[in-house]
Amino acid sequence: MKFKITSYIALFLCGTTFGQVKDSITSEERLSEVVITGQFEPQSIKKSVFNVRVISKKDIQNLAATNLSDVLNQYLNITARSSGTSGRSTVSLFGLDAQYFKILIDNVPLVNEAGLGNNTDLSQINLNDVEQIEIVEGSMGVTYGANAVSGVLNIITKKSSLHKWNISVAAQEETVGNEYAFFDQGRHIQSLGINHSITDHWFVSVGINRNDFKGFLEDKNGKNYAETDFTRGYSWLPKEQLNGTALIAYKKNNFRMFYKFEILDEAVNYYNSTVQSGYNSQLGSYRYANDKRYLTNRYFHNLNATGKMFSQLNYNISLSHQKQQRDVEDFKYYLYTQTEADNSTIRDQSMEVLYSTGTLNNFFNSEIIDLQLGYEIVNNNGFSLVQEANNSIVPIRKRLDNYDFFSSSEINVSKRFAIRPGIRFSSQSQFNDQYASSLGLRYSFDKGVDYRISYGKSFRTPTFDELYSKQIFDGHFFTGNENLIPEQSTSYETSLKKTSYFDSGLLLSNMLTLSFLNVDDRIDMALIGFNEDTGNPMYQYININKYQMWNVSTMNQFQQGNFNFKIGASFIGVSQEIDNQVFASDNRFLYSFNMNTSLSYTFPKWKTTFSAYYKYNGKTQQFVEGNSKYVISEIGDSNWLDASIRKTFFSKKLDVIVGSRNLFNITNVTQSSSNSAAAHTTSSQVMLAYGRSYFLKLTYNLNF
Repeated sequence: MKFKITSYIALFLCGTTFGQVKDSITSEERLSEVVITGQFEPQSIKKSVFNVRVISKKDIQNLAATNLSDVLNQYLNITARSSGTSGRSTVSLFGLDAQYFKILIDNVPLVNEAGLGNNTDLSQINLNDVEQIEIVEGSMGVTYGANAVSGVLNIITKKSSLHKWNISVAAQEETVGNEYAFFDQGRHIQSLGINHSITDHWFVSVGINRNDFKGFLEDKNGKNYAETDFTRGYSWLPKEQLNGTALIAYKKNNFRMFYKFEILDEAVNYYNSTVQSGYNSQLGSYRYANDKRYLTNRYFHNLNATGKMFSQLNYNISLSHQKQQRDVEDFKYYLYTQTEADNSTIRDQSMEVLYSTGTLNNFFNSEIIDLQLGYEIVNNNGFSLVQEANNSIVPIRKRLDNYDFFSSSEINVSKRFAIRPGIRFSSQSQFNDQYASSLGLRYSFDKGVDYRISYGKSFRTPTFDELYSKQIFDGHFFTGNENLIPEQSTSYETSLKKTSYFDSGLLLSNMLTLSFLNVDDRIDMALIGFNEDTGNPMYQYININKYQMWNVSTMNQFQQGNFNFKIGASFIGVSQEIDNQVFASDNRFLYSFNMNTSLSYTFPKWKTTFSAYYKYNGKTQQFVEGNSKYVISEIGDSNWLDASIRKTFFSKKLDVIVGSRNLFNITNVTQSSSNSAAAHTTSSQVMLAYGRSYFLKLTYNLNF
């Protein structure tokens, strides 16, 4: 038996499968293949012209993931980076940061303080009501507009239930590294969800989730530490989140409608490492610190309707109003009395968005050709505080609009061959008109082999900060630039996938993908001159850099009964030509290797599932600015392993998950760079995680 399993694994790793293949698959398997992202309407993943990767609800449950960051740590080509100093967690794909990767909920981009859909804080996205997560890599500008350069991630939420009533109560306790106490340390999560199918047509749900992260001390001594040795505070900032959702959905015949509301309330506490001393007649000698509290609120409304017009045309319309704002509360914290004083709060950043998108398709009522026409309207009202000269704080309010129209066609030349061209026109209030285009082809060979090739041309519009930010103080001069132009990107992808179903119930799936991405007019901070009075350098955002990436990756799956094993690997080359207008880097390609694997096995008799998820992040190189030239900096490799045991009791009413994240106890990795002036190598530490943690999650489901 061991030899057979090893042989099967070897076969699917090389992408070759032998055996008798089934002509059909089960209805359950067909259902699990249905995807929404990038489609005219929900359809089988096999028929999709684009490569859609799916993170299932089962994977989310096995990882005991409470936010998007917990999940994406295990995804190939994606790096989820957390900041211990800001509390934010963002994503990068193929070395491009979160500004190039678009995050949507039910096809609607999600707002943040500085934009729409991009640079989203992953830790603020709750996963309690998620059915599945879909990811498409590469430029998706035709379907999803600006900033869908490296890819899109679409979170599909739950809108129906098999039961008349479903009540779910969950509690999760988790260590933060080796730190845990029931009230003062660790991670404490509670949630409540109620779903009700009122009739065959109406469905409602409400949910609330509290995530209390008590911070990570590591080599710090917490907020009440009164010594003046600069070890006060936390390495990872404490954060408390409260997330509430409500949904009402209606369906009858071909008509579907839902309204979703979400609210987020978050508080992140910053405790200054500098302890100061004072004296007055009332308190005598005292010690205090100047601390901050970052208060974030988000409101999300989305109304969606789908159905038919004139008994033929399919329509899909969404209207969304969203707002996210961040306030900064400054206060003095008196350490001897552990009290706050002189509290003052100001609005730091905000973004309010009115968004609508809609499509029409099925003009010809034909299985051979389908045409989709669509629009997107975005109204962004942004606000930010900027720092002018002489420490003058000035509020900036700006409005950015775009009105987009797009068209796409899907032509089924035969049952095997499909072509999908598309084009988008975007009228921008701040920039010149923009265009995006795409072309995708899919050909299905015999024996479950599918070949896909796609081209996409997209654009990234400058962020609110890149346009309007200012920091002028103590000889420092960093400003935005209202004359920036959108970045332009082009991507190519080709893939070969073989899926085989055997009479024994064995499923083998193997995919090989090659992709290339080019970005021109990249925006970066560059030297623009020197102050005439002080001689200090002045920096500004300008369109100056270039970026290229190619990637070879493979993803493979082996499933037999209750056993499921996946393995993937990618080899990436990145060329970034960086110019600060004094000196520039060269355009050589720097390479990295990544791999991930997961396995799960379910014992039906025990109602128990064992799962493990492993990811290897290889060494990466990048150019950093030295004294007289750009030098190569290397970030060390890391291994990430999560494991869990999940068991149900009392007829699946009680679900228990116990497990560990980051079993290899990764905290920081070394980043080296060559100091061109001193002619020697220096090194620093890059914060990746807070070490090995353990969790226990209890969920009680009442269905009737």
